[in-house]
Amino acid sequence: MNKEAGGPAFPYVETGDCGVRDGMTLRDYFAAKAMQAIIAADGTFEYKNRAIEAYQAADAMLEARK
Repeated sequence: MNKEAGGPAFPYVETGDCGVRDGMTLRDYFAAKAMQAIIAADGTFEYKNRAIEAYQAADAMLEARK
């Protein structure tokens, strides 16, 4: 996918030999939060369509940050 992911949501710099751990992207974090809200609001578990909606919401949140 070539969408801007917003960088790491929880960057972690380790002081040892392991280096930097980026974790999930900010886009994934926003989508996960949106997914929770979407499912809670309508009570359905049609995951494919809900996931698409969640990433659309995440993309809108990333756009709003610009």
